[in-house]
Amino acid sequence: MPHVKDGIEFLEAKPVPRPGRWVSAAFIGLIAVIALHSLATNPNYQWDVVAQWVFSQTIVSGVLFTLLLTVLAMALGTVLAITMAVMRQSVNPILRGVATFYIWFFRGTPIYTQLIFWSLLPSLYPTIGIGIPFMEPFVEFSTIDYFTPLWMAFIGLGLNEGAYLAEIIRAGLLSVDKGQWEAATALGMPRSMIFRRIILPQAMRVIVPPIGNETISMLKTTSLVSAIPYTYELTFVARTKGQALFLPIPLLIAAALWYLLITTLLMMVQSRIERHFGKGFDRRDSPTPTHDRQAAINRSHTTNDDPFIEVTP
Repeated sequence: MPHVKDGIEFLEAKPVPRPGRWVSAAFIGLIAVIALHSLATNPNYQWDVVAQWVFSQTIVSGVLFTLLLTVLAMALGTVLAITMAVMRQSVNPILRGVATFYIWFFRGTPIYTQLIFWSLLPSLYPTIGIGIPFMEPFVEFSTIDYFTPLWMAFIGLGLNEGAYLAEIIRAGLLSVDKGQWEAATALGMPRSMIFRRIILPQAMRVIVPPIGNETISMLKTTSLVSAIPYTYELTFVARTKGQALFLPIPLLIAAALWYLLITTLLMMVQSRIERHFGKGFDRRDSPTPTHDRQAAINRSHTTNDDPFIEVTP
C-alpha cells in the first residue's frame, strides 16, 4: 500500500515473484544431495582404502614430482612465451618468422604426440655435438646418458606451453595503449625499461587470469608424460599401484583428491594476484565505496549541500 510523507505519496515496490528460480534451485539441490548420498554410501568407492593410501609415501612422492614437473614446465614456457611474444612484434622479419613458426608448430600438434617424439629423441639423435655447423663438433655426448625421462618431460611440456602462453602474453601487451610506448620513448627511456616499468605491469592485469588457468591445466597435463614414459608422475603412480593391488578406483580417487587440493590452492593464489594487478581498474576492489566517499566529502563541508544553489534564481 502507498504511504504519504510530507504530502508526497510513496509507492512500496515489491519484488516480482519468480517461482522458476526456486524450482530450479530445488531440482539442482536434490541432484546434489543424491550425488553426495551415492558417494557416501556406495561401498565400491572403498573410502577406507582411500584414507589408507591418500597420504602414503607412494602417492605423496607422485604429488611432489608432479609439482616439480609443473613448476619447471611453466617456468620454461613463460620464458619462451615472453621471448616469442616480443619477437612476434619485432620489426625484424626473421625474428617475427621464427616466432610465428614456433607458435604454429607447437600449437598445431597434440602434446601427446610431441611427448612421444621426445621419448624417441635417443633414436633420432643417438649423439649430439656442439661446434661450428658443417664441421667436426668440439664436444659430443650420448643423448641417452643425459636426456633422462624427467628432462624429456620437462622440455616437452615447456615447449608446448610456451606456444600457448606466447599468444596470451602478446594479447596482454597489445592491450596497453600504444601511446604509452610513444610517450615513454619521447622521454628518452630505453625499450627495455619501457617494457619492464610501464608496459608489462599494465599488461599483467590481462595476462594473469589466463596464465593461472594454464598453470592449473599444466598440473593435469603432466599426466600425459607416461608417453615418454616418466614413471614418477601422480596419475601414473596411482594407476600402477592400483592395478598391482587390484584396487584401481580408490587409488585414483586418492590422486584426484590431491589434484583438487592443489587446484584449489592455485585458484586462491591466482585470485590474490589478480586483485593485486587489478588495483585502480576494478571499482569493486576499492577500499572506500562510493557512498562512503560521498559521505566523507559532505562531512568536510567543502561543497554546498544544494548542488544547484549557484544556478537557482
